[in-house]
Amino acid sequence: MSTSYDHIRPWRQIIRRKSRQIMVGNVPVGGDAPISVQSMTNTLTSDAGATIAQINALQEAGADIVRVSCPDPESSLALGQITKAVDVPIVADIHFHYKRAIEAAENGAACLRINPGNIGGKRRVREVVKAARDHGCSIRIGVNAGSLEKELLEKYREPCPEAMVESALMHARMLQDENFHEFKISVKASDVFLTVAAYQSLAEAIDCPLHLGVTEAGGLRMGGIKSAIGMGNLLWAGIGDTIRVSLSADPVEEIKTGYDILKSLNLRTRGINIISCPSCARQGFDVIKTVEALEQRLAHITEPITLSIIGCVVNGPGEAAYTDIGFTGGSAGYGMMYAAGKRSGKTSNDDMIDDIVSQVEQRAALLQIERDRTIT
Repeated sequence: MSTSYDHIRPWRQIIRRKSRQIMVGNVPVGGDAPISVQSMTNTLTSDAGATIAQINALQEAGADIVRVSCPDPESSLALGQITKAVDVPIVADIHFHYKRAIEAAENGAACLRINPGNIGGKRRVREVVKAARDHGCSIRIGVNAGSLEKELLEKYREPCPEAMVESALMHARMLQDENFHEFKISVKASDVFLTVAAYQSLAEAIDCPLHLGVTEAGGLRMGGIKSAIGMGNLLWAGIGDTIRVSLSADPVEEIKTGYDILKSLNLRTRGINIISCPSCARQGFDVIKTVEALEQRLAHITEPITLSIIGCVVNGPGEAAYTDIGFTGGSAGYGMMYAAGKRSGKTSNDDMIDDIVSQVEQRAALLQIERDRTIT
């Protein structure tokens, strides 16, 4: 039972950059592994109960990896309780205090997010690397345009792609000098142009996995747009092994937006992909309200299913021919239902939402059975 027709469209395939693979806990990053989606908690990490609850919500939304901030000893020590209570790998976000990185590694972090330049010199970097190696942690080198080293800002006069890449490679050499290669790199900026240019240059300079993101992108709408443009350009070019959408919003929305970006490029297929028209005077039912209702009622579906909701017969049958389930028309008080691209019957406008939800849930259940059978 096919869940997508994209496999017959070679012009929609992205050739990904070949990067070496590392492990973040049990999640492979880089190489031929799926592009992982991650977010970051905004609870006080020292409040283990609240942090665990938020991590579980993120995992339910589809998070492959979750990052938590460790600004103080109470936070890094709380990881001991947090990592035992959750299934998703935890990345400890460390700035300035190298001891927090060591404590996080000792308390179950799967990865340490550090900026080697602000940890405190080679000796302290060496101690962090030792802790990572001893406890099976990988490391993310995180370079941000807003916190570049003073000497690089003096050299380049402003944050620029060249400064960001030079910083990243300098930090990578610190780890390589310790014979540590289980690292990935990010070079983030709030400016889309700067972000894309920095990642493009870095992708040519080193073979490690790249963590993509447009940092401090903004609120849900604008932040999502900037992230889609910036990361979309890079992903389209095959660059990127794991992503985080940075939004001033509920972290669960970061996961949803991340998957939407990947789904639009056929790089991940989790959940419902609704194809719907913007509506016009030809619509036979209220398309906008129908799609809103379906998004809410189908939010629990994790199997990859395409659904077309088209308000008239101009494009409806054609769109339905390439989706798993479809509904089109409605001008006579009913519309045509489609399954696997073929007409499957009629449904009244009054009943269509319930009928569509029922058909999607039935298909999801069959896909789950097939997937379980394949695994076993």
